[in-house]
Amino acid sequence: MLTGKRTWMYPKPPVIIATGTVVGPDEGKGPLANDFDLIHSDYEIGQSTWEKSERVLLEQAAEIALQHAQISQQQLNFFVGGDLMNQIISSTFAARKMAVPYLGVFAACSTSMESLALASLIVASGGAKYAMAGTSSHNCTAEKQFRYPTEYGSQKPPTAQYTITGAGTAIVAQKGEGPVITAATIGKIMDLGIKDPFNMGAAMAPAAVDTIQGHLEDTGREPGYYDMIVTGDLANVGHPIATEMLQRNGVPIESTQFMDAGLMIYDREKQAVQAGGSGCACSAVVTYGHLLKRIKAGELKRILVVATGALLSPLSYQQGESIPCIANAVAIEAQDNNGRKGAL
Repeated sequence: MLTGKRTWMYPKPPVIIATGTVVGPDEGKGPLANDFDLIHSDYEIGQSTWEKSERVLLEQAAEIALQHAQISQQQLNFFVGGDLMNQIISSTFAARKMAVPYLGVFAACSTSMESLALASLIVASGGAKYAMAGTSSHNCTAEKQFRYPTEYGSQKPPTAQYTITGAGTAIVAQKGEGPVITAATIGKIMDLGIKDPFNMGAAMAPAAVDTIQGHLEDTGREPGYYDMIVTGDLANVGHPIATEMLQRNGVPIESTQFMDAGLMIYDREKQAVQAGGSGCACSAVVTYGHLLKRIKAGELKRILVVATGALLSPLSYQQGESIPCIANAVAIEAQDNNGRKGAL
């Protein structure tokens, strides 16, 4: 199953049989609004704190995925999840309500693909029949923890990104209808010394490039193997940097093929989102909502989702540390009529 240095190739690819996506009001006004299962009209969602609101987002996404999969909560073997909050409390408290065996993970905004890679590994190895991967973020919780509370009303530079309010979950099974997961490449920590939490796109770009190159080297695939290679949340600053780095390193990737979830989820001409989207839910809702629907519709056959994460904390920032970053990649492909990955 281990291919090359850090890629898992699944001989019997596990299947994404169902997903659940829930987003907030700004995401509901973006160009991908029709691809989400539930859109909330406000940030509070009937809760007394932002943190409780975020937890509800993840709980709802999990419930929707179970409904789509037509399985009960008791049939779910494992929940693999994480988020941006201290001690990943959104995922932990959501898992408390779900009452299923739980594996908590943290990889900042790359948690969506880390959790999906691990859930797939568990299922592919026979360790579970059904495993759920999930993550969430909330604009107000992230601002309060990592920058300034929204009530403070501070202005942000153009390089800053807008944290997605939302949650995305996927249920992975040994067999069934849906796209299959053929490979996952685990990222390495990359740190080029950037310390500015308002410029995370530039900080994360090298990690995305390293993981993309590592995936291609391990699998022997060319970028053209995929219809789309989608980074998590490099947005308007980091994505051009990653594009230039790949070109400089001789990776033949087309600009129309190389996309970014942080640029896809909002209309930057009409919405005040600075450089674009970010947050754990960014790559999660774009992948589990928009991209998988395109695969099911036959518009895409193979995608590589490279979720990016800035692994800073309030403590590390206060102590003047630079921002270590990581990117985790998962290859998702359409099934053919025989239940295998899409043919060449």
